[in-house]
Amino acid sequence: MKLRDLVVLLDGSSRDNAKLAVAAALAKRHDAHLTGLCPLELLLPPDTSFALGGYPDLWAVPEFAKKVEGEARTKAALIEGPFHERLRREGLKGDWRLETGPLIQAITRRSRAADLVVVGQADPDHPLPLAARSLVEDILMTAGRPLLLVPYAGHFETVGTTTLVGWTPTRESARAVHDALPLLAPSGNVTVLTVELPGSASEAEAAPSADIAEHLGRHGLTVTAARTVVSDGLPAADVLLDYAADIGADLLVVGGYGHSRTREMIMGGVTRDLLRHMTLPVLMSH
Repeated sequence: MKLRDLVVLLDGSSRDNAKLAVAAALAKRHDAHLTGLCPLELLLPPDTSFALGGYPDLWAVPEFAKKVEGEARTKAALIEGPFHERLRREGLKGDWRLETGPLIQAITRRSRAADLVVVGQADPDHPLPLAARSLVEDILMTAGRPLLLVPYAGHFETVGTTTLVGWTPTRESARAVHDALPLLAPSGNVTVLTVELPGSASEAEAAPSADIAEHLGRHGLTVTAARTVVSDGLPAADVLLDYAADIGADLLVVGGYGHSRTREMIMGGVTRDLLRHMTLPVLMSH
């Protein structure tokens, strides 16, 4: 199974190079077309939110709007150069898209015509404009495509040679597993892990992930079904990240927002915790 069309979202942050490296490596592995997507609204200064709130009439002043847009276009040009240089150096097919429409609509429209979207984890040292404060969550919930999330710290030379699947018997998990198939190296190892609370299953029963592990094995992958029982109150995201570190995983696969997004915002949730604390690339689908 091959990826043919990839999108990498670039925003001028210090992590653009890491995101582009991961996306370019995948594009090269799959001989895929790579689109560098740069929404102009993502390049606006984070402090321009005051004009959208208390002083919205400022956007009606031609000089103000022209100045802000000009600065954003200058930033975009600085991002575009290294993107084209990467394509040339790696011998990749690709194109550059500078989107000027509303942020989420622009990203969603372009993402729906791709196999995979490479996005960076929110970086607290690189604040985004107001419209992008929940960028990853908004794309995940609206685009209908899998996201490959690259942490804001670390470098990742490989993706999918040792993979951990955080399995729950949900639609989101099933979709994430199948969306991840093109990323899983045929010669690599896959562990399908179920995180359980004490008393949820007896040790004599087969691991709940056994069926999906058997299915992945039919794709020619080396797969292990596993379970771990943890004490109540220990965040499942921490369990997954610790397990990933223990097995040396370079990819974590999970379904995104198994509960309603509103419920997760109020009660917490694996998706939200992973978005904050990821330590390795995460393939996430909703």
